[in-house]
Amino acid sequence: MAHHHTSLINGSFDQTISAVDRGFTYGDGVFRTMRIRDGQPVSWPFHYQKLVADCAVIGIVCPSAELLMSDIQQLFPIDEFENREVSVAKIIITRGEGERGYAPPAVTIPTRVLIKSAMPTYADTHYVQGVRLHLCDTRLALQPQLAGIKHLNRLENILARMEWREESIFDGLMLDMHDNVIECTMSNIFARVGNHLYTPDLNLCGVAGITRQRILGLEKLLGLTCRVAPLTLPALLNADEVFICNSLYGAFQVTAIGNQTWEQQSLASTIRNILTHG
Repeated sequence: MAHHHTSLINGSFDQTISAVDRGFTYGDGVFRTMRIRDGQPVSWPFHYQKLVADCAVIGIVCPSAELLMSDIQQLFPIDEFENREVSVAKIIITRGEGERGYAPPAVTIPTRVLIKSAMPTYADTHYVQGVRLHLCDTRLALQPQLAGIKHLNRLENILARMEWREESIFDGLMLDMHDNVIECTMSNIFARVGNHLYTPDLNLCGVAGITRQRILGLEKLLGLTCRVAPLTLPALLNADEVFICNSLYGAFQVTAIGNQTWEQQSLASTIRNILTHG
């Protein structure tokens, strides 16, 4: 009999999260979200490498790739009769259980959670015409020690996401305290100026997504020079082409930020094709 559970905790369908798990009490952990196609995580080497690196930043020993892969195979079994649609896996690694107080126990056993979800459905117009962004009032705080990692404290993103209700807006653009463009609430951002492709420097804040990393590796294929550099809002608004990216949808062109609009162009769909088939 197949399990229809949507989550696994430490490889088990019937384990629960402890009330003193530090991921719950302090957000002491990291996570990744990825597509699962035919029972396999798409871009797994990038995701696992980033999970290990993010865990290392906060001193958690990341579970092995073999262990996580066996979790994935349990939760996403390949059934020849099953419709092999793309679904979404979220892996959460916390430091594990702890007593009261911020100091982690001398020995902790990480908690690993795997959650299965349906792939979000994106409007056809997003693929064809692109997407609109809301310019968020919520600013990203600067914290170089946590910059780049996908940790469980996502309150800035939540506050930013609460700023708009319009269905016509796909994501929100977030700036830091110094007015630099950093990212969107659930996406990284790129701006093309001539044949240079810029993406914000994330050394002080922001999440360095794996799709951003993959796109930075496409320089030769795209015939563009990629640069990671600080990006101001005026520079972004004056760019020839802007697109956003993440592991689920790949890349979408940005057609509007506030009153600034862009003509429909092909870079995002070119990148999306390379990411999907590359």
